Amino acid sequence: MTTTGPTIPRATSLREALEDLAPSARLQAAMAAGMQPGPADPPVLVARCALEPDFYVRDMLTWALTRHPAAVTVPLLLAELRDGSPQARSQALHTLSKVGDPRGWTAITPELLRDPEDEVARTAWRAAVALVPEGAEADLAATLVTQLGRGGPEVRRSLSRALVDLGEAAGSALAEAATRGDVATRTHAIATQRLTLDPEQGFEASVSEAERVVALMDAPVAGGAEASSGDPGADR
Repeated sequence: MTTTGPTIPRATSLREALEDLAPSARLQAAMAAGMQPGPADPPVLVARCALEPDFYVRDMLTWALTRHPAAVTVPLLLAELRDGSPQARSQALHTLSKVGDPRGWTAITPELLRDPEDEVARTAWRAAVALVPEGAEADLAATLVTQLGRGGPEVRRSLSRALVDLGEAAGSALAEAATRGDVATRTHAIATQRLTLDPEQGFEASVSEAERVVALMDAPVAGGAEASSGDPGADR
């Protein structure tokens, strides 16, 4: 009799399968672990999340972890947030957002939202928006706007997407940020406001428009130079 689908490794063999040199083999091992979860698997899956270089395999590891009870996986993931490498923390945040346990929200501190590692911070923004309880959205937005202007285009795009997903709760914080701070902060805030009004516009187009708005805001008042020059002929 022939069997279809991935084989189901267990305990030590799962660890070995997840160390295979071929990403496709590791993907199959993670899929197998999710299809038939075993009680010894969660620590192995969490440990691999910290090391796995392939995005698709990491995503499958997260899926496999969601197949286990939150009572088992959440403590392991919270430990990664405290002591793990940047990749371990980022993947733990992503997995917590998929598990949906309230303890995940509690673990997303302002320090994590401002983490110096861009990938950790980006994942924390996405996870926070996914897990934020009703009534805490405005406070979350107030923390997120402190990161406006940070990093390169991909980092800024991630933050804008998180703020847009918060909807009206981010409105006041963005409005204030759009009129204060340096050029990068105000540009990013205005671009995010435009995305909130028209999500189909695209991030690059929103930034281009925001740059024009900020340039106009910062331009000197027409005639100001002549009025202050003290030219005696100016009043003739």
